[in-house]
Amino acid sequence: MTEAVSNIHLAALHFPVYNKVGEIVVSSITTLDVHDISRICRTYGLGSLYFVTPLKSQHKLVEDIMRHWRDGRGAQYNPTRKEALKHTCVKNLLPEVIQDIETRFGEAPKCVVTDAKKFDQGVGYGEMRQIMKSGGQYLLLFGTGWGLEKSIVETADYILDPIEGADGFNHLPVRGAVAIILDRLLGNFSG
Repeated sequence: MTEAVSNIHLAALHFPVYNKVGEIVVSSITTLDVHDISRICRTYGLGSLYFVTPLKSQHKLVEDIMRHWRDGRGAQYNPTRKEALKHTCVKNLLPEVIQDIETRFGEAPKCVVTDAKKFDQGVGYGEMRQIMKSGGQYLLLFGTGWGLEKSIVETADYILDPIEGADGFNHLPVRGAVAIILDRLLGNFSG
């Protein structure tokens, strides 16, 4: 079993994000994202996974899913899913996530934003991989809906270059983007 890369964490932000007309909204957490992103994060040994939403109904949804797979019938049916959800939780807002990491690991994380748009100050995957190996805590921020609210992007420590597909279409599901980005940053490329 792979040990956790405990200095790297991930937050799937469902607030504040944009909808398709540019309004700041709370997007819905999907049931598939909870266990799929948890499995992806566990595969790459992340320290923690946070789902971020201020909606109590969404907290209940995530907690019900986790309870089923950690403690309920799902825990006996699929023990690997129980293992994958071990480091998953839900928080109201991004500052709570940052505070939780700081409390647990003794330092605030550097925030690394992922975005479908290219930024002049963007960092490539190879460079970010080297930066993360140098130590410290890192929090990868993934937006849902139509992307993270601009103040989160503007205050981030790093902005990763976007994933570029074959023909300019760029609208990946968040769990697909998580898998690709984690593989680029943490995958074993020794062949």
